[in-house]
Amino acid sequence: MIIEVRELQAHPVDFDEELEPGTIDFGADVHQSTDLKAAGRAQLVREHHGKHELINDIRLAGDFSTRVEMSCARCLEPISREVGKQFDLLYRPQGTDAGRSELSVTAAEAEVGYYQGEGLLLEDVLREQVLLALPLRAVCKDDCKGLCPHCGRNLNQEQCNCAEPLEDPRWLALKEIKEKLKVSEQ
Repeated sequence: MIIEVRELQAHPVDFDEELEPGTIDFGADVHQSTDLKAAGRAQLVREHHGKHELINDIRLAGDFSTRVEMSCARCLEPISREVGKQFDLLYRPQGTDAGRSELSVTAAEAEVGYYQGEGLLLEDVLREQVLLALPLRAVCKDDCKGLCPHCGRNLNQEQCNCAEPLEDPRWLALKEIKEKLKVSEQ
């Protein structure tokens, strides 16, 4: 769905979309497993830019929900997560802020996105919001043991017969200090 500035000049645009899995590409690591439901409103915000220039910002407020599948960061087993969030975003025409001298960015300005041409594609906004709502490292369970670094077996399902790795000699000095601290505490 394209949200066009020309239409927003006449009236705010309400949206209530259900996007099937596969409509939006979230990359190789994330797969949408249920419909992505998104609802909200887009409206035009006219803002002074300089003394005599007005710019057309697009304000997009709403929420979304879906279920995604991804791999556990430790054992690589597939996991499924409900993802949902409310958003209130502001998009400014690309190039509007070009040419301004470098200034420190305020918290409000850090939340501004940019659009090209005559509007904004809702699917692009939803893709970004879903990816931002995902955890950086999703794990299947808090005590996931992960994979053996030597043979690659899933340690949650079976123990491996790999020999214990030899200690790295670079850590010996710290190990000696740790043991001295233990002795001095007793």
